[in-house]
Parts: sequence; C-alpha cells; structure tokens
Amino acid sequence: MATPADPGYRQHLQVLADKYRASVPQRMAAIEAALLAAGDTPGPGALEALHESLHAVAGSAGSFGLRALGDEARRLEGLLREAMAGAWEWTAIVPQVRRYLAWAQQDPAEPF
Repeated sequence: MATPADPGYRQHLQVLADKYRASVPQRMAAIEAALLAAGDTPGPGALEALHESLHAVAGSAGSFGLRALGDEARRLEGLLREAMAGAWEWTAIVPQVRRYLAWAQQDPAEPF
C-alpha cells in the first residue's frame, strides 16, 4: 500500500479517485433503482435499500474529491432517516432525490 513517503503516493491516490469517479454512474443507478422500487408508499425494506445507497455515497464521495456529491447524499440520508421515523413525508423527499440524481449526471464535481 502506498504511503505519503512513497514517490508514487499522489499518483496512487489519483488512480483511486479516478476509479471512484468512474463508479458514480453505477452508484447513482443504485439510488435511482431503490427510489423506483420504493414507489408511492414504500415499505421499510425499500426505504432501507435507498438509505444504504445514499449512505454509501455520503461516506465515500468526499474522500475522492466529490465533496458536494457526498454532502448532498448525507443530507438526503438524514431526511430519509427522519421519514423512516415518521418526521418527514416520503412525498417531500422523492423530488429532492430526483433533483440530486439529475445534478449528479451533469457534473458531480460541481457544487450542488
């Protein structure tokens, strides 16, 4: 494993960042699939699948230079947790997730 003292450290990090960026379309597809599967009246399993998809992006995107992508996933993840607890209406979250997905298709490195 590369360490900061290794000459190729930054290059290794860039390779990892490029690999992550290449995976963004699949990550967004997973979020979209979970959103579609949830439908109009999602059950707990559907909400959990969407939560897991958002959580995966929230926890990793910033580490690879896509801070806005991760920050917005984290915000949506929080809203979804609140909806799962009954504090938010599902119908208020759906358009926000759709807007996130549309933005991510353009350039997830740009501010949301």
